[in-house]
Amino acid sequence: MEQATFAAGCFWHVEEVFRQLRGVFNTQVGFMGGKTNNPTYKDVCSGQTEHAEVVQIEFEPKIISYKQLVKTSFSIHDPTQKNRQGPDEGTQYRSAIFYYTDEQKNIAWALKKEEQKKYQKPIVTEIVKATIFYKADEYHQKYLMKIGQNTC
Repeated sequence: MEQATFAAGCFWHVEEVFRQLRGVFNTQVGFMGGKTNNPTYKDVCSGQTEHAEVVQIEFEPKIISYKQLVKTSFSIHDPTQKNRQGPDEGTQYRSAIFYYTDEQKNIAWALKKEEQKKYQKPIVTEIVKATIFYKADEYHQKYLMKIGQNTC
């Protein structure tokens, strides 16, 4: 099993998409990329912690590749929007790929370059080394599944 972490707007929708992929065995929503230890959802929403809402994924690379996960990430949001997706605005909604290995970093950069050909505006997706993952409250975990929806 390997890990991958993506930020692509509100983590509820992002988790639901990845949760349904064959080869993804676990998803958790939380926060990464900020400066505050153990932030709460309220802290992150204040914009003061610099964390992004993320989905951390545990996947089996023999079933689904990291490349497929990155492509999925790009396909489920607008990577040209800085610090927002749809009506959600703030640094916590930024587009980011948090990598764990050099191989993941190289795949992410190559796909970002490939994806850029599809857009007139520059892709603003950050590609940064993974830092500490802070799991969000249980209320947020698999939220859309709990309420019987596929999207926000």
